[in-house]
Amino acid sequence: MEMLKNKIMAKQKLKKISKELKKASNLHAGQAKKIDTMVSGMPMKKSSALKKISAACKAAAKRKFKVWPSAYGSGWGVRCTRAGGPSNFGGGKKKK
Repeated sequence: MEMLKNKIMAKQKLKKISKELKKASNLHAGQAKKIDTMVSGMPMKKSSALKKISAACKAAAKRKFKVWPSAYGSGWGVRCTRAGGPSNFGGGKKKK
């Protein structure tokens, strides 16, 4: 998550620098164009933190917690989704 924030911040900084260079002079406009091509070529992948909570996990979280949405409920829903669903998530005794 931290790495994604850093990439987004770097991309925003490059866009700001490019904008300022375009205003400066013709010489700097060329530099701004190079920065723009670099920024447009940067791949941005969605991290797992930005994906949606599955419907089954959201329903299970709503049953488990009194308040929805809440930080606890949302966190539980995310962990449930990453585990593969409510049937795979949570504690329970292992069968011997």
